[in-house]
Amino acid sequence: MADTLAIILLGLMGGGVFLAFVRLLRGTRGTDRAVALDTATLITTNILVLIAFLKGRSMLVDVALVYSVLSFLGVLSIARYLDGGLK
Repeated sequence: MADTLAIILLGLMGGGVFLAFVRLLRGTRGTDRAVALDTATLITTNILVLIAFLKGRSMLVDVALVYSVLSFLGVLSIARYLDGGLK
């Protein structure tokens, strides 16, 4: 039962990443693309945590934490660039 649920969850998350990347490629404005990138990184962080839980590897949680912090900093820098940079 747990394996079936994990496969379903990973499939749904994979579909979410795919849709976010479609929006990233077909976005009309920079803000749309930034939100799509943030969404994709958020979902992949959740995938890492789910795999860490299923496999019992705590190191993947640390990787997910570092990945999410770097993602946050990247989105902040994109937002600053789209806002016009330092004034």
